[in-house]
Amino acid sequence: MAGAGAIALNAALPIAARAESFASKRPPLARRLFTSPAVEAEIARVKAGIADPELAWMFENCYPNTLDTTVETGMVDGKPDTFVITGDIKAMWLRDSSAQVQAYVHLAPRDAALQRLFHGLIQRQARCILIDPYANAFMKDPAARSDLEWSQKDQTDMKPGVAERKWEIDSLCYPMRLGHAYWTTTRDKTPFDDTWARAMKLAVATFRVQQRKDGAGPYHFQRTAAQPTDSLILDGYGAPTKKVGLIHSMFRPSDDACVYPFLIPSNLFAVSALRQLAAVHRQARNDAVAAVDCETLAVEVEAALKAHALVPDGQGGRVWAYEIDGFGNWLFMDDANVPSLSGLALIDAAKRDDPLFRRTAALAWSPRNPYFSRGKAAEGIGGPHVGMDQIWPMSIVTHAMNADDDATIVQCLRWLKATHGGTGFMHESFDKDRPSKFTRSWFAWANALFGQLIVELAQRKPAILAGRI
Repeated sequence: MAGAGAIALNAALPIAARAESFASKRPPLARRLFTSPAVEAEIARVKAGIADPELAWMFENCYPNTLDTTVETGMVDGKPDTFVITGDIKAMWLRDSSAQVQAYVHLAPRDAALQRLFHGLIQRQARCILIDPYANAFMKDPAARSDLEWSQKDQTDMKPGVAERKWEIDSLCYPMRLGHAYWTTTRDKTPFDDTWARAMKLAVATFRVQQRKDGAGPYHFQRTAAQPTDSLILDGYGAPTKKVGLIHSMFRPSDDACVYPFLIPSNLFAVSALRQLAAVHRQARNDAVAAVDCETLAVEVEAALKAHALVPDGQGGRVWAYEIDGFGNWLFMDDANVPSLSGLALIDAAKRDDPLFRRTAALAWSPRNPYFSRGKAAEGIGGPHVGMDQIWPMSIVTHAMNADDDATIVQCLRWLKATHGGTGFMHESFDKDRPSKFTRSWFAWANALFGQLIVELAQRKPAILAGRI
């Protein structure tokens, strides 16, 4: 394999040359956008337990990348404000911004400035949702028109402050999950004010509207583009469905249009996120009415999932479908972007040892999934967003997080080492045979997820990091 060759070559280099090749890729201290003493201490702690110099170098580059390069902090109306770009795109996705900081939540109690960062992001996300609960990405200036080249002529109800308006269930689930993680870790009530409560109630109401029990609802979207997955059929309302209680999602977390509008990983995510939101309403705000509203919808969606979204695995068992339409039509595949079938445990939408999840994830990591690839460099899952034969490092990280056996985890780490293209960072995707051919050299979500994996392994499997990779 290409990875084995790269490792052998590196081992043959003089020690001084290897040390120089693993020089930090972080910006100089004066140019870092945000510095957290707790995060720096965590980097030092975890890195000290990593025997492999290349893996340690990758961790040191990737784990703080969100703070180093994508975070802008300030104040709005006397409250903390945090705007988090995705990396090479200067807009804030609700999904990405949440996932990018998830790996730092456990450190918030140790660092007041980090707590303010989370406070500011939770507040910023709430204000974004109040601008438009159907938008997936936002501008820093809430009065600004989108400057994303591809969204200038979208046929939808575009509002000031919105960068892109692709309706994706996970766009609302991720802020719910982030708020819950911050609350359970810190017990700090300050971010959960009336503005936040209004935004969360609007999010839940939007889920109910997108059950579409009383008509198509207000959301529609069309775009003139070369890629059919950038637009929706039937006047922008998407494919027809039978209304069974599931929530319609017009786009996937990849920002690609769904084939069938009931996106199952996102509906499973909604069930989990609604219950997490209910806990914050009840515990941080003493709002039992809002909590019950969340829990009632979660029960309804969960029942619909169990009734309609389980499909044959071809081996005598059942697995979760990727998408369905409620009429009995279904699609099995998986996409690297989370929520995915493989990533359900990562977002608390399934327990890691749940047999149904394990069967589903195993089938997704196989040729039964048309977007699964095996190549000379690695194997993993991609998706239609960047084309065939492209593996997303995110899928390899997720596979490692799902694994219990050391051999699988070590193999994933070897693939990640062999496919960063000499950059020391994760990418959106790479060619299965030529990892030097990759997309997005600055993709903070993937960097954050890799950092999260290494931190988790330091806790769960320290012997792996202490051994030879």
